[in-house]
Amino acid sequence: MRVTLVLAGLAVVLAGASLAFAADPGASASAEPVPFSDTLTTGLAGVDVQQAYAAGHEIPRVEVFYSHYQYVVGYYGVASAVTAVDREETTRQFGRPIGIYVSDYSGAGPRLTDEGYLTVTSDPAVGWTRASEASFVVGSGARTPGSPAVVPFSDAADASDFAERYGGAVREWGALEPREDEPRASWLREAASDRKAWADRTVQDRRPLLDRPVSITVGGDVPTLAAAIEAAPPNTTVRLPPGTYDGNVTIGKPLTVQGAGERTHVVGDNGTVLRVTAPRVGLADLSISGVGKSNTGTPANASETADDWDESIRTTYGYGDAGVVFDGANRSLVSRVTIQTPASGAIVRDSDGVVVENLSIDGTADWQDGFMGVLAMDSRIVVQHSTFTGGRDAVYTHHADGLVVRDNRMTGMRFAVHEMYTSETLVANNTARDTDIGIVVMTRPRSNVIIENRVSASDVGISVGGSSSLAANNTLVANRYGMDLGAQRSTFAHNVLVGNEVGLRTGTIVPTNRVTDNDLVDNDRYVDTGRGPVRVWTGNHWGTLPGRDTDADGRIDRAFRPTGPVDSVVGRSDGAATLATSPAVTMLRQFQAAVPGLRSANVIDDEPRTDPVHPDRVAAAQNATAAGAGVSP
Repeated sequence: MRVTLVLAGLAVVLAGASLAFAADPGASASAEPVPFSDTLTTGLAGVDVQQAYAAGHEIPRVEVFYSHYQYVVGYYGVASAVTAVDREETTRQFGRPIGIYVSDYSGAGPRLTDEGYLTVTSDPAVGWTRASEASFVVGSGARTPGSPAVVPFSDAADASDFAERYGGAVREWGALEPREDEPRASWLREAASDRKAWADRTVQDRRPLLDRPVSITVGGDVPTLAAAIEAAPPNTTVRLPPGTYDGNVTIGKPLTVQGAGERTHVVGDNGTVLRVTAPRVGLADLSISGVGKSNTGTPANASETADDWDESIRTTYGYGDAGVVFDGANRSLVSRVTIQTPASGAIVRDSDGVVVENLSIDGTADWQDGFMGVLAMDSRIVVQHSTFTGGRDAVYTHHADGLVVRDNRMTGMRFAVHEMYTSETLVANNTARDTDIGIVVMTRPRSNVIIENRVSASDVGISVGGSSSLAANNTLVANRYGMDLGAQRSTFAHNVLVGNEVGLRTGTIVPTNRVTDNDLVDNDRYVDTGRGPVRVWTGNHWGTLPGRDTDADGRIDRAFRPTGPVDSVVGRSDGAATLATSPAVTMLRQFQAAVPGLRSANVIDDEPRTDPVHPDRVAAAQNATAAGAGVSP
């Protein structure tokens, strides 16, 4: 009787849905351009868009109305829209495009800067025109921050004139080719190797700083560290035997200050203990304490201050108290140093090529009372082989493009690695435990690589924002949320998520990520989703699932819906496992696949794996959770 009622109810649902979600052939007539700020945007990294507009540069834009999506999708860059519309998965998620509008540069007086950036001379500047009626200039000298620009015009004569002045050819919408230069996982893995190689070279280049000849020994030749720094010739070593020395000194020439490990104490009297203002300075084998409690400050040069939020971060966060401050100290090194601090441990400001290694930074027990372990600002640096305990963030970055953070251990802070406005980084093989978020990438950067990290006992293991990034081979165990997929056009692959309250959380309204080859086992819930269309993932392992693998290819024959009302509980209910393969549910899923509008915000794995991708890592994580250990720091 119950099965009959289910089937009858299903028939009503299917009949009603066939009427409710039938495509309206006249829908395109009602699709009119909206303010671009009202669209859901994608296409370029937010940091690129912000910098372009701040410089007065134009980015051609596209608005697309989809048949089965209630929001208008806005694309920065014509090529990004062409690429998206051309993809099969876009149709599966959004339906077909029923209206496409592009920026109209006819009458806007478009010009190119010497660098190829597009500007306009008219006011109001740029309107909209239908893509089907526009002419596009491709292959000219025009560019956006991320790639060459395609420039649209409503008037074909204006397009021809632009091409004559700046090169290129005129094409119609249907002749535009999808973009092939979007960073893919393979490209980002190669980039990870390149960034690792850069870090290796940088570290190797700093090694000679520890081999300089000793010129002065404090206590023998001169009485104080300050006097030794004053007297020592450049490119020599100031030796600090075991003992306690006054800090609050500045090193303004290329020297190495080398102690005898934890028996050599450099103690400040509030403020910053050691300030480095020259390139190629080495600090090694020291114990630093007596740091002031100020987390923020102001630069000595008042002209550096500004009212906007981004600049205020630069001119406050970067000028607080610290154990060590590198300021304009390119290619310096701090190694085997212990810092006890109520504020920051090391601040690296405007100092490329600094290596921070084998530090032990002991911050405040309550993160709200402390600040950053290592703060990198406008500096490409290497942070490696260090231990961070307490404080606010272990490693905080701001406009530190290209830095490498690897092989560190972080325990008991707000964020272990916190990247702000920082792109093209490598965060690898770090271990974090007992944090609010283990690794967080914010403020819409691009092309970051987060690989082989381990996070446990945290509110969120890894949270990736921005675009065109890679999060792979990470292990997330016993967190509230294993991984937060906040990025766009990014790849999340080969991650192991075991024993979390929620395995994956995805909140992007425009789903453009590739999620594949992950192992999600023994999580209370597989996935938590926000609003938006269906998200199609592929080839993940979700634990033991109902269904057969008739062709023995390692994939279950049916799709798996980890957020669906039935599949979401198959790991916890035998009845749900039976229902998941029932004819009624199978019929409903087939209809949902044919009618995208029937699907609520959902995740579908169209080729779920029967076995773990990484069985050894899964088993190790399960053993750790069974022992209550999580991931050992």
